[in-house]
Amino acid sequence: MKIEILNSIDSVSTLEKNEIINFLYGHLDEYGDMWENIERSVEYALSSNPAFGGFILINRVDGKINGVIVMNQTKMKGYIPENVLVYIAVHKDYRGNGIGKELMKKAIQTSKGNIALHVEPDNPAIFLYKKVGFINPYLELRYYKK
Repeated sequence: MKIEILNSIDSVSTLEKNEIINFLYGHLDEYGDMWENIERSVEYALSSNPAFGGFILINRVDGKINGVIVMNQTKMKGYIPENVLVYIAVHKDYRGNGIGKELMKKAIQTSKGNIALHVEPDNPAIFLYKKVGFINPYLELRYYKK
């Protein structure tokens, strides 16, 4: 399996970014976000501004995306992990074939520092995350301003 890595040093066209965003928007299913939020995370990962950064992993079959990870760097260390795995999605026709696991392994290998991710308790991907070594040491609470 060949996994493509995109980051701030790559010249990624608007068309390519939209392909990634549309794939994630279409394949995150009920665990997805608004298109605009996915776009922000992609732009953050590919930004050449040193305050931002990260990378995107893409797996393709016959030129078409079948799996994507978006990793954003936090620029922090110790008290907050250095990276946040923002999105992972595999095309529904390819799930269960190890693509998600290979993408996760590559993300762990490529990242510098620790990684955090958020997952809903009923998301079946939680088993994959635990299989590759993620643990659940905390509960996350959020306050949303109105």
